Amino acid sequence: LTLLGNHLNLSVFLLNVVPMIGLALSIDFALLFINRYKEEREQFDKKQALMNTIQTSGKSIVFSAVCVFIGLAAMLIIDIDIFKTIAIGGMVVVAIAVFTSITLLPALLYLLGDSLNNGTLFKSKRGTSKKWRKFAESIMKYPIIISILATTILFIGIIPVKDMKLTIPDENALPLAYESREAFSVINKEFGLRENTTAYIIAKRDDSWISEEGLKDLQVLIEEFEKDTLVESTTSLYSIVGIKTSEELYGFLQTTDGRSILEPYIQQFIKDDQLLLPIDLDTQASSTQAQDWVRKWDEKEMNVDIQIGGEAKFNQEVFDEISNNIWYGIAIVLVSTYLILLVAFRSVIIPLKAILMNVAGLACTFGILVWIFQEGQFGIDPTTISLIIPVFVFSLVFGLSMDYEVFLISRIQEEYQKTYNNDEATVIGLSSTSKIITSAALIMIVLTGAFAFTGVVPVKQIGIGIAVAIFIDATIIRLLLVPSLMKLLGDWNWWLPFVRRTTKKKHD
Repeated sequence: LTLLGNHLNLSVFLLNVVPMIGLALSIDFALLFINRYKEEREQFDKKQALMNTIQTSGKSIVFSAVCVFIGLAAMLIIDIDIFKTIAIGGMVVVAIAVFTSITLLPALLYLLGDSLNNGTLFKSKRGTSKKWRKFAESIMKYPIIISILATTILFIGIIPVKDMKLTIPDENALPLAYESREAFSVINKEFGLRENTTAYIIAKRDDSWISEEGLKDLQVLIEEFEKDTLVESTTSLYSIVGIKTSEELYGFLQTTDGRSILEPYIQQFIKDDQLLLPIDLDTQASSTQAQDWVRKWDEKEMNVDIQIGGEAKFNQEVFDEISNNIWYGIAIVLVSTYLILLVAFRSVIIPLKAILMNVAGLACTFGILVWIFQEGQFGIDPTTISLIIPVFVFSLVFGLSMDYEVFLISRIQEEYQKTYNNDEATVIGLSSTSKIITSAALIMIVLTGAFAFTGVVPVKQIGIGIAVAIFIDATIIRLLLVPSLMKLLGDWNWWLPFVRRTTKKKHD
């Protein structure tokens, strides 16, 4: 990234996002790989054990990394620097994480050999796998009840999403102790800076603006804007000298005194064929009314060519860029993930379930973020959700959540291909991966949740959002919803058109 920084303007958010993704993924991959290697090592020598681990867990790591990579790459669709640089940073760290996990890690394990377990502080408790198997079997006994319960919990979490308010971060995103925030608060309180906003109009015509015709065009332009109920005032040569008509203003300019009075303002507001027209709006720059006003005048036919600038225009363009392109990004993520999982699991149903459950989990996460931040829970000052949060959390978490899906389903598929018994494969897969998925999720929650203690609100929201999403995914979805749906759908889980599978057990 340092090398890329010589050619790109990298966002400061990389300092938060790259360690978050890099540590979380690398540790997840290492846990999965080492856990499987230890299992294989009980039956084979270290060379064969590593080969088996690479063929199983290594494959799962690659597929899950591709899902994360695509989720981040989808942010490139949005033509805003912060999204592009974070997407690039995330893609780089994902590539490094998966590369080291399937090259450096196996090499180190081979060199360590039997000394891998030296220095173990806590010995594995006997009967742990039996407890997980018992848990898995209990889930499989009541699939309908478990499915309804898990779905109800997710639905309750989703409800607050309807009240989500998205805004571009302002001074309130900074810690209270920051001098800049304190000063800005004083300015707002004492001088009403945020009560209205100024839109800056750049108007262009083929001839001079201080000619008789130019002043007529300016008068028409001002009258058009001042008819709008949201316009509080305009600043121009007319308002400066208090003249209403173009004829009077043109005559005033022909006098020596008039010219000398207006010359500084002409220099300030007119440059060749371009005119600056500040317009004060009776609303805040972040308001929906201000954005609608900008869109309306952008589309309106005028007597001259105009361009609009200012904070309201900036907000409108950022909102529109995200809202117009986010659906393309989401579509790319969903379709690409579906195709990857279709290839990985050779099933139509499993990828569809994975995507629907991930979307439900993310929607529940956004609902909880609204409840925590907008309603001010746990001592947090009530605030809106930063506009960048849904994009970041979706792009990051959708891929990260697929890690656990791939880890779990890969193991179930492996067992299913041995026995063609869906129920037994699900029980074995769940009991053998639940411990490692739970451990990996806890580590990721700690790593991402640590960012909740920062004073910068958007970073706090990202950290809490990812931690909550991972918690929901590793508990409600992976441990409850996935196995119960696997039970309910039976062999239909593995249905693939034009492919016939035998359901007869191999040992028969």
